[in-house]
Amino acid sequence: MRVEAWAKAPDAVRTPLLVVPVTRGMDVSKHPVVDGLDRLAGGVLARAVAAGDFQGNEGDRVMGYGSRAWGPARVLFLGIGGRDALGAGTFREAGGKAVRAAEKYRLQSLGFCLAHLDGGEPGRWAQAAAEGLVLASWCFDELKSALGGDGGEPPEPPVEVAIIVVGDSPEGAGGVRIGAAFAAGENRARTLQARPGNVATPSHLAREAVRIADEAGLAWEVLGPSEMEAERMGALLSVARGSDEEPRLIILRHDGGGVGSPPLVLVGKGLTFDAGGISIKPAKGMEEMKYDMSGGAAVLGAMLAIGRLKLPVNVIGIVPSTENLLNGSATKPGDVVRSRAGKTIEVVNTDAEGRLILADALDYASRWDPAAIVDCATLTGACVVALGHHHSAVLGTEPELVAELRSAGSMAGQPCWPLPLGREYRAQLESDCADLKNIGGRAAGTITAACFLSEFLGDVPWAHLDIAGTAYGKTKKSYLRDGPLGNPCRLLLEWVRMRADT
Repeated sequence: MRVEAWAKAPDAVRTPLLVVPVTRGMDVSKHPVVDGLDRLAGGVLARAVAAGDFQGNEGDRVMGYGSRAWGPARVLFLGIGGRDALGAGTFREAGGKAVRAAEKYRLQSLGFCLAHLDGGEPGRWAQAAAEGLVLASWCFDELKSALGGDGGEPPEPPVEVAIIVVGDSPEGAGGVRIGAAFAAGENRARTLQARPGNVATPSHLAREAVRIADEAGLAWEVLGPSEMEAERMGALLSVARGSDEEPRLIILRHDGGGVGSPPLVLVGKGLTFDAGGISIKPAKGMEEMKYDMSGGAAVLGAMLAIGRLKLPVNVIGIVPSTENLLNGSATKPGDVVRSRAGKTIEVVNTDAEGRLILADALDYASRWDPAAIVDCATLTGACVVALGHHHSAVLGTEPELVAELRSAGSMAGQPCWPLPLGREYRAQLESDCADLKNIGGRAAGTITAACFLSEFLGDVPWAHLDIAGTAYGKTKKSYLRDGPLGNPCRLLLEWVRMRADT
């Protein structure tokens, strides 16, 4: 979707649909912008208010039709709740509802009015509205045959253009630019998530990363098996042995900060299909294991937005990518592998593979002496048991970094909740024949997985986001669709922008 910020009067915007958020208790008859739009639409809002059918609550809506040849053809007044409770989530939801209304009427463009809402946070509200509009416009239909002509229903036309009327607010125009870029990055991540495992292979992910680098002006490097052998990445390569697909280690670099300034490093698990290896998963629901690369997809989407916005900070994105299948060469339970860091790992369960590929990627990231490393991964089912599908888990070596990520998640509408990371959990990883095991048993599974990762970081400030319950699934959010949810792409972007502003 193309999103534009306009300073025009709302009633002069030529669009098939103009969506106007209305707060609870707003005196619409005394508000010049809303009253003018209502008069243009035949007074439907005033009549609905008088009848008690519209109070500005969430879910309230009334549609009117323009009475002149120029300006909006339809005006949808949308209730958004009380003024004191307005936040970024309010406008993200309103943007999503605007797109769903346009889809209902088979429209390919719409307008969204913010110019009448005084005070508050115009930049943040405009950013959130742009995010909601762009995120809601995403759908995955690239593998569907065209319908129509054979008895099927013709496909719905995509909503391609959104005009956000921000009045004379420079903060609003800047927020629209940021929100559109953030959502475009997350939509790219969602597309990569949605592609099936026979399409989105490790080599496919690497090609898409190179395309992203070209679009966003990023430097890139891709390591194959021979380069990984030279780097002694025995943990990552041990997971790849069971597949005919070659593994890849993807590196994207944004040099937006000062020369020599320590970079921020984002690491995302890129397991393009996870059957569990020799410790094979149950058949039911295994098709969803194409989503095991969601962390890697989020990092690639974040790097796209970082490059497009030219954020003034150095950022490196790293995605270790492979499949976890089973053949005669596959790693067996009980095998011992040696990581890039030199530590030996007893592979007790081959379905705990994400931490193996991340171990080598995290150790590789330390070569840049980063200011901080944040990794994200669909790592443990235990995280879903603990937090369900509403919060990601966050664990880290520095409380300040964990607090930053929680704040970024709150701003992005992708919340995370902290779990402890104490040395007492390390005992569960003790091995009789190696430096450590790759699993610590059922108890505290999310914590022991993060504890395992912490063994490969040295002294770098680090945090881990377990997104097993939040990266994909069903949703009730108006601006998302069931399936790939893109989490935590916008969380990462808010964190990077937070660091760039300090």
